[in-house]
Amino acid sequence: MTMRARFRALLACSCLLGLPVVEAAAETPAGSTASPQIVWRMPTEYPASTMPGEGLATFARLVAERSGGRLVVAPSFDAAAGLRSGAMIGAVAAGTVEAADAFTGPLAAVDPLFGLSSLPFLATTIEEAKSLTAIARPAYARALAAHGQRLLYVTPWAPSGIWSRHALTGITDLTGLKIRTYDATSTAVLDAAGAQAVNLSQADAIPQVKAGAVDAMLSSGDGGVGRRLWEQLPHFTAVQYAMPISIAVVSGPAYEALPEALRHAVDAAAAETEARQWAAIRTRLDENFSRMRQNGVVIADPPAPAITEALAKAGEAAVAAWVKETGPEGARILAAYRGR
Repeated sequence: MTMRARFRALLACSCLLGLPVVEAAAETPAGSTASPQIVWRMPTEYPASTMPGEGLATFARLVAERSGGRLVVAPSFDAAAGLRSGAMIGAVAAGTVEAADAFTGPLAAVDPLFGLSSLPFLATTIEEAKSLTAIARPAYARALAAHGQRLLYVTPWAPSGIWSRHALTGITDLTGLKIRTYDATSTAVLDAAGAQAVNLSQADAIPQVKAGAVDAMLSSGDGGVGRRLWEQLPHFTAVQYAMPISIAVVSGPAYEALPEALRHAVDAAAAETEARQWAAIRTRLDENFSRMRQNGVVIADPPAPAITEALAKAGEAAVAAWVKETGPEGARILAAYRGR
């Protein structure tokens, strides 16, 4: 087996097992002084078939192409590295991984600004989500810089809805509903609407659903399709709760240690990946609904007005709390978004 073949085998195993691989020598003639091949470990808690998973695979491919193989992004999917979104910033800061893709909702525990995209009924269309992201991007970058990290690209999620075992036809169906939520804000909103909400990562929620401890999940059609939620939760209520984002980040020192040409390659790959993600989401919404229907999911679109009204009313306090927590910067972002 050649050195390159051995390296590829090692990298494949490391991606599956979450083992550390930082760099390996490229195959060169004896006596060569060629630079070692640099490897960035980059996990996501979501399946490869979801929007973040596809973005990660795209970024890895583009980095390899643009760097001529000198920089390798080694992705891991479906929480195979043992990391959930809320732990990603800490893992990058600690050097456990060089880069990561994380859903921003749980990152509000790191900095409340990251809770912006999952505020209820603020941005529920592609155009709104893209506009909100553009306005908030400098603030996201500053928040990451405070942790020694750099924003690579953003991935939009399909609008969040409610997957459930039974149809949700009115406000009484929310009362006491044992539902998984994805951040502190959505937990507060669903609780205020009468549900029994529990904040869980998607990876941790699936066993709870299968065990019957959770009867519903706040999740996008994309995340649900990736996890085959219809096997336990055959109803989807398209409440258009929010259209949140995931962010891909890299360690600042890891990025700065690259030669200038490789930094340019990373920047170009990140920009192309983000453009691809915003383009892909436009057809992804219809594709998700089509696959859901093919697998017997009953989709309530539009949902019962009473359910949407109850969630919207409960969400007003959540938006006000976010503004209070983020102070002048949060107020500025919302004012710019609402006045666009």
